[in-house]
Amino acid sequence: MTQSQLSLFVKIAETGSFTKAGQELNMTQPAVSRAISTLESELGVTLMIRDRKNGIMLTELGERLLVLFREILHGFQKVEQEVTAAKGFEVGTIRIGSFPIVSAHFLPKILRVFGEKYPGLTFELYEGTIDEIKEWLSSRIIDVGWVIPSDDEFELIPFLKDHMCLLLRDDHPLQKLAEIHITDLSNEPMVLCKGGFETPIYELFHKAGATLHAKFDVHNITTALSMVQEGLGMAIVSKISLSLSALPPNVLIREIHPQPYREIHLAVPSLREASIAVKLFIQTAKDLFLSGNPVTTATGR
Repeated sequence: MTQSQLSLFVKIAETGSFTKAGQELNMTQPAVSRAISTLESELGVTLMIRDRKNGIMLTELGERLLVLFREILHGFQKVEQEVTAAKGFEVGTIRIGSFPIVSAHFLPKILRVFGEKYPGLTFELYEGTIDEIKEWLSSRIIDVGWVIPSDDEFELIPFLKDHMCLLLRDDHPLQKLAEIHITDLSNEPMVLCKGGFETPIYELFHKAGATLHAKFDVHNITTALSMVQEGLGMAIVSKISLSLSALPPNVLIREIHPQPYREIHLAVPSLREASIAVKLFIQTAKDLFLSGNPVTTATGR
């Protein structure tokens, strides 16, 4: 097996096309076909199935080897980074996964500071849901990503405690209270934001012995705000996400007791095996946001 064969196999798997992979790697389609046939012959197995209707499909073994091939290619990149770092400069590519709040609120500053300090390093950005980021980490599509942890599959670096607050309409009876206890929300219709918000909310209601009545499930803060504005329910949302959205005039913010929060972490498959570039990226993120720098959040009216 050669590095070029592995790179080609991964590119075909990602694009789903021999033609597209060849174009991106400056190879003709016959050369692509020969390279994959040679790889399969050397291994003595079938890795890809060419189907006129469904296109290129990986075999079960091909799916497993895809993860290993990505790890091998990342190993080549780590060697290059170690050698160039020893010569006094850093090069390489970091594949980063983030969800919208991180992309809007933290990532731009990290990329600017990091790019100024290490101009030889480049980025590939992947934005998606937290579940997608975890899948990308598992399949080694990305090197590092932000997650809301729910298991021990990855190595985690604490990044931020994202505090949450209550949104309600200004004619709701509870709006008279400066602080609302979670038991006050028992059986109240709630608009529940997905994407990492729901787990701490479920836990909060459970610990307090309150009943969560999730009347609506939504996927972004703008939808939640609109539903609260129309009196369809209340919502518990992230203060950081709220700071990125305009608050409707008839919607109020109230603190909840005990105050809920969700923990946002940076995650890597293995910190020990991470490349120099990834470790530098993590250190930059920590220096910027874990050194007492204030995080702007919304305040109530």
